[in-house]
Amino acid sequence: MIHKTSVRRAALVAAALAALTVSCGTTPEPDAAAGAPAPAAPATTEATGSAEPTSAPEGSDALPDDSTPSPAPPADPSAPGTGEKVRDAFATLQATLNDSCATDCEYFLTRVNKELQELDWAMKNDPKGPGHFPEPIQKIEELNKTLAGDSSYKNLKDHQKELIGTRDFINTWMQDHPDDYR
Repeated sequence: MIHKTSVRRAALVAAALAALTVSCGTTPEPDAAAGAPAPAAPATTEATGSAEPTSAPEGSDALPDDSTPSPAPPADPSAPGTGEKVRDAFATLQATLNDSCATDCEYFLTRVNKELQELDWAMKNDPKGPGHFPEPIQKIEELNKTLAGDSSYKNLKDHQKELIGTRDFINTWMQDHPDDYR
């Protein structure tokens, strides 16, 4: 009876690890500011604490191969990430609504700019098409012309009013279009 319990426990642990692997299967983007490459996945023995490696399932139950290299991280920390959905990008932009320059202005302005760029990318790559988000995309384009490609703190501080105004405009626009971010 003890042997069956151990086998069941091992099977449950393996199933839980497999579920975690599927839910955490995407490689997190490395900190672009540090320029560090993405960390390698831990070996099976490190993840399970067991000396017995597990083999990947074969056949129709097999998971996709995670060995495909991910795209290189953007060189600019304010550059948008890839593959983000509009609702996720909008949620991270909304997270800046209660922040201000009161504590760390450089971080705040850089973050707002980064979140706007990620939302712009998500809107332009949304299955509905960029024509579904004309006003927000136009406002971000106007901001980008004003910033002229310079995402330095000095330039963001000089154009703080436009940066925050763009964020607030898009927040209002998206609130009036709830189907776009749910």
